[in-house]
Amino acid sequence: MEGERRESTADVSEDVTEVGEPEFDHLAGIVTDGMIGAVGGLVGTGALTVGLLIARSLGAFELSSFGTLAELTGFNMLLPLSPIAVGFVLFLLTGMVMWPLLFASIGSYLPGEKYATKGLPFGFVLWTGFAPAFYEGYTGLAMVLYLGLTLGAHFSYGFTLGAVFDYLGDRPDTLV
Repeated sequence: MEGERRESTADVSEDVTEVGEPEFDHLAGIVTDGMIGAVGGLVGTGALTVGLLIARSLGAFELSSFGTLAELTGFNMLLPLSPIAVGFVLFLLTGMVMWPLLFASIGSYLPGEKYATKGLPFGFVLWTGFAPAFYEGYTGLAMVLYLGLTLGAHFSYGFTLGAVFDYLGDRPDTLV
């Protein structure tokens, strides 16, 4: 009888584990993960924008850089709005879609225990592309401020993106 009890207990515990774990490989799970990424990207881009506005107020960032982004992509021809506004919308969409998807893909390989701390090296990597792309010929103190403030802004992007993943991520370790 003891052997039978052990078998039935083992079977029940296995069934509970299988039933208790939510499925995230269906459409609803994928859409939920996408929404979490978009929300995290929006919050992170908001934090990044605040950092860029602080840099602008100190003369270490120019909003015309967003206009250059619109011109490089050709979207300023499609939308006859201000090139700066079009460039910022592109910047926002990239921060809400492309970077969160990349972060969800490689986040488990980054150093740190939580996604918020994993976001710091992720923000640094993004900054290494941002700094030369948005550079407007700063020299002296303006260049030091540009580099320091944009780096801090990218750290805040990565941290807040990861913090949203931590807060809203009620699922297994791996994201979709």
